[in-house]
Amino acid sequence: MIAARTVRTLVPLLVAALLAGCGHPSGVMTPIALTAATPNTSQVSMLVATTREPSGDPATLFTGERSPKPYLTAVDVSIPPKRAPGTVQWPKRLPPNPATDFAVTSVKEIDTVPQGRAWFRQNIQGGHALVFVHGFNNKYEDSVFRLAQIVHDSGMQATPLLFTWPSRAQLTAYEYDKESTNYSRTALEQALRTLAADPDVKDITILAHSMGTWLTMEALRQMGIRDGHVNGKIHNVILASPDIDIQVFAKQFAEMGTPTPKFTIFVSQDDKALAVSSFITGRVSRLGSIDPSIEPYRSKLEAAGITAIDLTKVKGEGLNHGKFAESPEIVQLIGQRIITGQTLTDSNVSLGQGLTAVVGGTVTTIGNVAATAVAAPVTVLEQPMQAKKRPADETLQGDLKPQPLTQ
Repeated sequence: MIAARTVRTLVPLLVAALLAGCGHPSGVMTPIALTAATPNTSQVSMLVATTREPSGDPATLFTGERSPKPYLTAVDVSIPPKRAPGTVQWPKRLPPNPATDFAVTSVKEIDTVPQGRAWFRQNIQGGHALVFVHGFNNKYEDSVFRLAQIVHDSGMQATPLLFTWPSRAQLTAYEYDKESTNYSRTALEQALRTLAADPDVKDITILAHSMGTWLTMEALRQMGIRDGHVNGKIHNVILASPDIDIQVFAKQFAEMGTPTPKFTIFVSQDDKALAVSSFITGRVSRLGSIDPSIEPYRSKLEAAGITAIDLTKVKGEGLNHGKFAESPEIVQLIGQRIITGQTLTDSNVSLGQGLTAVVGGTVTTIGNVAATAVAAPVTVLEQPMQAKKRPADETLQGDLKPQPLTQ
């Protein structure tokens, strides 16, 4: 429960941090041409699916309002050669300078599924696909640049796809944004089904942040209720700072059916945005702010085969709500380990910093740095999935049974 004094402290901080993040020019989606004089930039190509309403303006492409039909667009982003990992270099003025700024270099509408599959074949990365679902208070361009940053900094070998839902990108639009995730859950489910049906796609990882984790869980829940389980090509689901009621998450997880994908959640007890969200939603704890090392969370997560990575001691920016993307080590952990399905508790992880893991009460180090030299400790709870049926009181699944989904 959050005290009134705490809320009086958190709300101004939330306002200040969000306003501080809005200092960049709007309307950066107009493509610029790269020339021979352009420095050696990096390029990230992505496919963007959205339930946003088209703006009719090439500088913005889409608004925060809801569209009755989804749209698909191929977008290329140029990333400057000199930058701090974990950051997005927004232009101070338009047009952007590719030597110092993130810049859109190509935008192409995709009108049919065959065109989308043709794009995937041209941009294939070993048949691995990453679907990113952004969080609260994001414009179309915000989510495009954030995914480009994650892909570049992680070094992942996967084809990036962005699902961006109608967020008004306003501090006062929390409820509108939440309802927009509900509005978009069937579209995300259909997008995942279409992607999984592509013969060039071998496996899918979903990376969702904040309020986007709710949308992701709802879409997977619908898929599970329709089919009895989540599509087998969806191997990994990563929930970063999940803004979900813990009890609701348990029901969503149960109603997906079995087998489930491998779940990894990133939590942080100093996440100020989730503290405010908890107050707004009736002072109910959010999944992204739990301490996974204490009961009852530890046993429940281990029994369900969910890996919980605690980033509380990892240095963050502002609200401590985006550590998963701002920390170079964590982004690399996602791109080079989790997406490939490797464990996090062996000695073969190459990270710049050692990350402490607690597995079944045993302290380990993730990486090649001794525990005494750890600068950013992380707690990990990891347990292999159990094939046999578990008692209801020891699992997130409880005694729930999948029910037919009415149209």
